[in-house]
Parts: sequence; C-alpha cells; structure tokens
Amino acid sequence: MDSALVKLLIIVPHPDDEVYGAAGTIMDFLGDGERVALVTLTRGEAGRTLGLADTAEDLARLRGAELRACLDTLGVTEHVQLTYPDKVLNTTPHEELVAVAQQYIREYRPEILLTFPPNGSNGHPDHVETSLAVRDAIKALPDAERPARVWFYAGPQPEAPHLRDAYLPPTVERDVTHHLTRKLTAIACHRSQALSTVDFIRKFAARITTETFHEVPGHAVP
Repeated sequence: MDSALVKLLIIVPHPDDEVYGAAGTIMDFLGDGERVALVTLTRGEAGRTLGLADTAEDLARLRGAELRACLDTLGVTEHVQLTYPDKVLNTTPHEELVAVAQQYIREYRPEILLTFPPNGSNGHPDHVETSLAVRDAIKALPDAERPARVWFYAGPQPEAPHLRDAYLPPTVERDVTHHLTRKLTAIACHRSQALSTVDFIRKFAARITTETFHEVPGHAVP
C-alpha cells in the first residue's frame, strides 16, 4: 500500500486473539517507533468465565477491561472494539464484515495486515469467518489500497484433516525472547481465559518465544 500509516494492523474476532501469537512482534514494532493498530470484532461475551462473570454482558465488560490492561502492557494505543456477536460471527452478513475490514484497511493504511489463516488456526468459526472477510476485503480493493504484506498466524501443521486442507506453513519467524516477561504479563491480563492460555502453552510452548507467520504479498491473498 502506498504511504502506509501504520506498520501493522491486526484484525481478529476476540479479545486475547492479539496476544498469544503476536505480542512480541507488536512490542518490537512499537519499540522501533512504528504504529500498531488493533481491530477486535466481538466483545468475547461467549467465552469461558471461570466463574468470574454471571452473564454474557458481565463477561463482555470483564473481557473489555482485560483487553485494555493487555494493550496497556503491550503499549498499544490504537484500538477499535466492535460488538459483533461472539461465537456466531458468521450470522452477520458476510458483506458487512468485508465492508468493515475495508473501512479499517483504508483508515489505517497498514504496511502489514495480520489475521487468522483460512482454517482459522484451530477451526474456530469466528476465526474462519474473520479470515474470509479480511481476505475478501483485500481482494476487492484496488492494488494501490492493499497492504504491501499480509500475515496469517502460522503454527505447526495440524493433525486434523479438515485443518490441514487449508493449512499455511510459517514463512516468517521472529525471536521475541527479549519480550518474554512482558508478553507473559500481557497474556495473564486475560484472566477469564486462563484455560485458553494453558491450552496454548501446552500445545505451542515454542510460540511464546518464537512468533511465526505465513506471509503473502497483498496482491496474492489466497
């Protein structure tokens, strides 16, 4: 994209999707004086509660506070919180989500846009729908308005056949060991989702210190 305004724009569905796989990269870019912006599509009201919230609205408020604490830890000041429905994001008209993604791509004019890969990493329907909406948004933009680079979260090859079919392997590897303490602190801000943290570390411990992405040029989005 010509005249990028931000180094990195992240578009993800849930509070906490920003932190596990990209916290160190975010801090690297911010530390270099670059701008990083985050768009979170839902309030996460259908997530785990660990007994910390009694209703979906209580959980949404709690997760909003957790996300703000996480972003304060990372140093992110440019954040848009939207209110699309959690876990049923695909009930929102696809064209609307595409238009929202285009709106923020045009507003922030990122050099790099980061989102989930086509298989959603773990097959979560909100991850899959977000990926599809962002990819369709990019493909519908004129070349001059597309990000120069598009990154997808990329981990080890999954075992499940339905996830392997749309798997994108890592092509970018970033050592973020120097941010380990702050990254773990940022992750821990999402207290209500502690079981997700345990699951991530159990399955992908190496990705705490090494963040990996699949990169394609903006004109070659799958």
